[in-house]
Amino acid sequence: MNRTLRAWATACRPKTLPLACMSILVGSVLALSAGTLSWPVLALSFCTAGLLQVLSNLANDYGDGLRGVDDSNRLGPVRALQSGMLTPAQLKLSLFIVAVLAIISGLWLIQAAALDAADVLIFSLLGVLSIIAALTYTLGRKPYGYAGLGDASVWLFFGCLGVLGSCYLHGAALHASLLLPASACGLLAVAVLNVNNMRDIDNDRSHGKHTLAVRLGLSRAQLYHQALLLAALLLFFIYLAVNHSFFPSLLFLLAGIPVHRHAKAIRRVQSSAQMAPLLPAMVGCSMLVNGWFCLVLLLQTFATV
Repeated sequence: MNRTLRAWATACRPKTLPLACMSILVGSVLALSAGTLSWPVLALSFCTAGLLQVLSNLANDYGDGLRGVDDSNRLGPVRALQSGMLTPAQLKLSLFIVAVLAIISGLWLIQAAALDAADVLIFSLLGVLSIIAALTYTLGRKPYGYAGLGDASVWLFFGCLGVLGSCYLHGAALHASLLLPASACGLLAVAVLNVNNMRDIDNDRSHGKHTLAVRLGLSRAQLYHQALLLAALLLFFIYLAVNHSFFPSLLFLLAGIPVHRHAKAIRRVQSSAQMAPLLPAMVGCSMLVNGWFCLVLLLQTFATV
């Protein structure tokens, strides 16, 4: 039993959970800066986002395992189905259980937010779409992750919907400028996916998984990565400079130091095998930039109180 539990824990990929919560953190700090924050909404938002991330991880393990993409040539961590730690039936059961938990957490979140009937319907539909997106990335007859649409999905769900949705659930009013930090948060999540896909580019290509990195090729995927990082920094900074004091906003540019170091390391990579150690670094870079934006935003907010 302990061996099976360890296998399930491995398949859930707990190291990805902090990344899944970044959009919730950014949206919640934006709500706090607008003068509204609900602790129950915050806790349930983190829980729901984490469960959806786990659901996506399990589905990815299951889908890629069934299609043979996760084989001995893969450079990343060992997957549960590929290694035989879990059977297809066990993974299917875990998908069902986590999906049910995500639905329960999402409904509880909607209740805690005290939304009106129209908003309840909208967020219920968004929740259903999130579950469908998590499952169909690698599952189904035509998984969209195999068609190079994963980047767009990650930007949408880990950026725009995650940030704006959590901000609104706290009771904050939405306005157009919020698209700037929401998009920036999403671009950093896409950058994490891009490093993952650059690492797996050779294996994915040989199995017909046409991620955007596969379509671009390694050298252009590296340039794409630089653009993602630069755009995220600029969007965060523009939001701070436009909506708050300009000169204090310059503090955010300190986040460019670790970003520059990471981008430099990415440029030096000559093969997909060399990309593997840079995935944890990109996760850390994303967390640092999102966290630094939140800190600068809070400093500016409370400095004007």
